[in-house]
Amino acid sequence: MDNVEYAYERGLDEAAVAERLRTAETGVLSLARGGDAYGVVLGHHYDGDRLLFRLGETPDSEKRAFREATGRACYVVYGTEETDDHRGLASWSVVVTGTLSELPAEHDLSATAVNERFPPIRVFGEDPAEMDLALLELRIESATGRETVPP
Repeated sequence: MDNVEYAYERGLDEAAVAERLRTAETGVLSLARGGDAYGVVLGHHYDGDRLLFRLGETPDSEKRAFREATGRACYVVYGTEETDDHRGLASWSVVVTGTLSELPAEHDLSATAVNERFPPIRVFGEDPAEMDLALLELRIESATGRETVPP
């Protein structure tokens, strides 16, 4: 690998993975339907055992169709941090896989509780009055993380 810059990485232990999930605000939820993939940037709430998501969907939403077809989902949180070395940035990432399901109505949280746990839903061209809110749970089957290490 002549003339190619690279950075060493190390794995994160379970406590560091949990801390990143607790403190990260957003990530990318990857869904699949057949041979097609669909990624959604959204906020999450980590309660120590699972990840919770709040989605706004319209009845004909492509997001909803992919969500309902997905058996195992993948969620990625990541970030960069300033360093003192010549490279300027260190990076980290956590990849979580598991079963995604909609929580039944009896798990519905009050608007106050939802707003405390999640950032505002981003609306892009939809009328919020026509959106359905879905509260989803990702039961964690695996969670791994890594970070760059100083040279």
